[in-house]
Amino acid sequence: MNQNFDIWQLVAGIGVFLFGMILLEESVKALSGKAFRRMIRLYTDGRLKAISSGAFITAILQSSSAVSLMVLAFVGAGVLSMENGIGVMIGSNIGTTCTAWIVATLGFKLKIASFALPLMGIGGIGLILFSSSPKICHFCKLLFGFAFLFLGLAYMKDSVELFAQNFDLKSLPDYGLWLYVLVGIILTALMQSSSASIAIVLTALHSRIISFDIGVAMVIGANMGTTITVLLGTLGGTQAKKRVGMSHLVFNVVTGGVAFLAMPLFIILVQFFIDIETNSVMGLALFHTAFNVMGVLLFFPFIGLLSHSLEHLFPDHKAVLAVYIHNTPTEEVYAATAALKSEIKHLLVEAQLYSIRVLKIEENIVFSGPTPFTGGQQRRCSTDTLYENMKILHGEIFSFYSAIQSEKLDKHEAYEIERIIYASRNIINSIKNIKGIKQDLDEFNSSENPYLNNQYNSFRKKLVELHLEMERITNMESQKGQYGKLLESFVRIEALDKRFIKETMAAAADKRVKDMDISSLLLVNRLFTQSCRLQIFSLKDLLLTQEQINDFDRALDMKTILDDEKTKNRDE
Repeated sequence: MNQNFDIWQLVAGIGVFLFGMILLEESVKALSGKAFRRMIRLYTDGRLKAISSGAFITAILQSSSAVSLMVLAFVGAGVLSMENGIGVMIGSNIGTTCTAWIVATLGFKLKIASFALPLMGIGGIGLILFSSSPKICHFCKLLFGFAFLFLGLAYMKDSVELFAQNFDLKSLPDYGLWLYVLVGIILTALMQSSSASIAIVLTALHSRIISFDIGVAMVIGANMGTTITVLLGTLGGTQAKKRVGMSHLVFNVVTGGVAFLAMPLFIILVQFFIDIETNSVMGLALFHTAFNVMGVLLFFPFIGLLSHSLEHLFPDHKAVLAVYIHNTPTEEVYAATAALKSEIKHLLVEAQLYSIRVLKIEENIVFSGPTPFTGGQQRRCSTDTLYENMKILHGEIFSFYSAIQSEKLDKHEAYEIERIIYASRNIINSIKNIKGIKQDLDEFNSSENPYLNNQYNSFRKKLVELHLEMERITNMESQKGQYGKLLESFVRIEALDKRFIKETMAAAADKRVKDMDISSLLLVNRLFTQSCRLQIFSLKDLLLTQEQINDFDRALDMKTILDDEKTKNRDE
């Protein structure tokens, strides 16, 4: 009996079927993916609309997992409300039953080769002839997807037909239908596609390897197994994503549990419309749709309750990153301005922390005490997390600044807070520059070119020197001394910039660096230098008086004029 069963033909059938599903999903998303995303955003402003949109989009995309992951992204971004997100998710369960109907009505009713092979031929020729047209290519991939879908089904069907002729259904051990529910869950979890596992069940049912009851149990399990993909998509995600993922799990498990307990009633309902003895495949497709519709009807009145329950289970933990402005009332303008200035100094220290982490510098070289953000709590966070934290803190600073402006301010107070907010903008722009060159710096560090390694170390040294100098300037008691040192630091940054360019040109002439590396070096140096300038400017606005700031700006303007004159004379 086993000699009639071609295991590799079955495996090939599963593989071809899955590949067809992927091609279908990719081509449909490419042809109208933006339209589906727009539909999810715009046509989900109510529970019924959300459920309908989820069912329709999933029926077209042929992938509830793709729609579910899309919903996770939109809810996580705040584009879609929690309740409407749940609606789309449960609606997608109805849409995914469309695959079972396609397989049941076409896959076992028609001669597959009569339309699968023409679709494959037209799709393949179209891909070659119209390779320059993206839309036609994606349409041809769509044809290919349908061809592979049914070809895979044919392989699965043919592989078990001879085996089924000699198979005695009574030889299956009676462990209970719950075991087949578990088989359906595992099968779907492994293949990450309920459509593929249901196609296998339909094939086995068509060949009478399994009974209708076992097929029903496995379809219930397959429905539950789709939650694995969504749960994986929530790992490391926001609380909103976790809520949506858990709602999908709750819906599928509860719906599956109710369907399993009410299986005899569902079978009677199916038999009322379809004779399962002569058309069991169609009956199973109807059951798949019926119990998912039942689940939607069951959950529809409780979507709001489920949403609120999940919000309590996964509450938002909004980190308060501000240290000085958090509890400072804006009505006391003098205290609020002092708190705003202290918070921006805090942001500057965070920017320094970010910079040294990007360049892999030991923190204790720059920071003698605990790192910022509540006594070193954020020491373990990644540079990406730290960057996002600084953006949040900058937003909190700007909100506080806007609140101060709504108070009655005299001309001097308004001018002062306007000046110090420039420091915050300069700080956030300085770290954007560092973020922009992070990948290039990493490449310099790991390069086999010694010159690039040396330049990477040079950037690290210049950054440490700048931060230590800024700390010394901050701790100085005399504003006059701070003014002089800030000016010296700025002049030094400009001198290092010019020296770097000169050294890079010399290295290029000596062929120590490639042309592409020269471009990268000059770009990194420009952004690095600009980041250093912005940090000096921020400190200038935080430490100096308005008169000193004006003198500082005039001194820089004068230096620029003198430098331009020197360049002009040298060129002449």
